Amino acid sequence: MHFKSAVLIAAAVFFSLHSPAWGDEDIALVNAAPIQNKAQDAQQAAPEPDSATAPDPIPSETDLWQRIRSGYALQDLDSPLVARHGSWYMRHPDYVERMMDRSKLYLYYIVEEVEKRGMPTEIALLPMIESAFIPTAQSRRKASGIWQFIPGTGKKYGLDQDWWYDGRRDVIEATQAALDYLQNLYREFGSWELALAAYNCGEKKIARLLAQNRAKGLPQDYQSLKKLPRETRNYIPKLIAIRNIVSNPAAYGLSLEEIPNAPYFASVSAPSHIDVKLAARLAEMPLEEFVSLNPAYMRPVIKGQAATLLLPVGKVDTFTENLGNHDEPLVSWQMYRAGKGEWLDKIAQRFGISLVRLKQVNDIRPRSKITVAGQMLLVPVNSSMALDVARKPSGSLHPLF
Repeated sequence: MHFKSAVLIAAAVFFSLHSPAWGDEDIALVNAAPIQNKAQDAQQAAPEPDSATAPDPIPSETDLWQRIRSGYALQDLDSPLVARHGSWYMRHPDYVERMMDRSKLYLYYIVEEVEKRGMPTEIALLPMIESAFIPTAQSRRKASGIWQFIPGTGKKYGLDQDWWYDGRRDVIEATQAALDYLQNLYREFGSWELALAAYNCGEKKIARLLAQNRAKGLPQDYQSLKKLPRETRNYIPKLIAIRNIVSNPAAYGLSLEEIPNAPYFASVSAPSHIDVKLAARLAEMPLEEFVSLNPAYMRPVIKGQAATLLLPVGKVDTFTENLGNHDEPLVSWQMYRAGKGEWLDKIAQRFGISLVRLKQVNDIRPRSKITVAGQMLLVPVNSSMALDVARKPSGSLHPLF
């Protein structure tokens, strides 16, 4: 989960049928990148955070920002990098505003989970460094989601990944995995600063640097590590700069809109299979916001026997009532097995979908023009096209479920 300066080459929106609230400038500016592939040995047991390192009990607050401030526990850094990153944010107030606005959907849940574990509340700000809270962010190393898990580490921490669903983008599952991972690193290294550095560049790298210091009789703390990768040298200073902005935004010429200290979303069971667009419509909420809360579903139809949706708290009853009154099909997509050498543009034309959309829905490279024999494609349901397929059996339709 690296800090990079030129990174997210793709924070591709979930589907092309909607436009994100953030712009291309966010993709260009956000400093996020994948974590190293850490297929390490099992973590060694170490002491849990004690009362000297865990934050004090959090007082009741109406503003979530104040609650976060009350739980700070990371050390201040004597580093010019902190001021450098703070200055960068000062010069990009629109970027900061968009990032903070996106965070409103997730921060309460993350703060709750961080506090339950006795972790410093700065940890709740870490997705600002990883992904700027862009829920569909993906880096060049295929790290994905607000916590930027790469595939291997995601699987190690129990995040399922297949063509339909990516647990690295699941707000709840990925948050739990990220906090588990950070706690494991804290147990191994004994400080949150070292844990964060290892989260960025890998525990093996940090262990080697500590061993080098130990061999030279040097201190074993984060600030004494001299050969950190450039990304990691910037990683914690950037988090501290974010913390300082949250502490005193006016000092940076910025302002933070209050976030209520209350849950933004709640979980609701979904039907076994349902179109994403329909689910958003039944919840009477913008498709974009629905996708931002449910970015783990990778296709325009949610497929699963135990799917869970996240909806704004005030939309749960609306969704449940509208679903109960809905007497039409819940799915408008089907699978099509392509014949040998079928042209994609012809398939798109047959099923009334644009070629660009067909490729996006099916993760086909933009320059691809032709199918391979037996390739399965997700296409819209269209009864007249089904008859056409029956008359001209170059390919074949298959039930989606």
